Amino acid sequence: MSNWLEHSVQIEVNVPIDLVWNLWSDLEQMPRWMKWIDSVKILEENPELSRWKLASSGFEFTWLSKILKIVPHQIIQWESVDGLPNRGAIRFYDRQNSSIVRLTVAYDIPGWIGKIMDNLFLGKIVESTIMADLERFREYAIKAQSK
Repeated sequence: MSNWLEHSVQIEVNVPIDLVWNLWSDLEQMPRWMKWIDSVKILEENPELSRWKLASSGFEFTWLSKILKIVPHQIIQWESVDGLPNRGAIRFYDRQNSSIVRLTVAYDIPGWIGKIMDNLFLGKIVESTIMADLERFREYAIKAQSK
């Protein structure tokens, strides 16, 4: 038995949308600001696919992800095609000299995790983690802009 959970967080980043888009659209850079993401590797034979590795507190999960939709400066949408079941989208909103970044992630937690952990508790951990990731991204983008 499985259980899909979904979380959305957003942050304002005081850099132009071009820079925000360029950083997020280079998927292999994500481990620089996403704490749980250990690595992302775009497959040479099919650039729509990428191999992801999540590692945290002794847990390790991998999955193959497919890009479903890209609209430059607006959205990157994905879903896993094997491994850890997940899907989501990163949306971008241009605010002239700043940008809003909204990350939505949905994942299917294995039944054994659901049995040992309250879904509400797990959800709070995941939301606080991805919010911290977006805060790290904001700092990363500001540093990148000043270079």
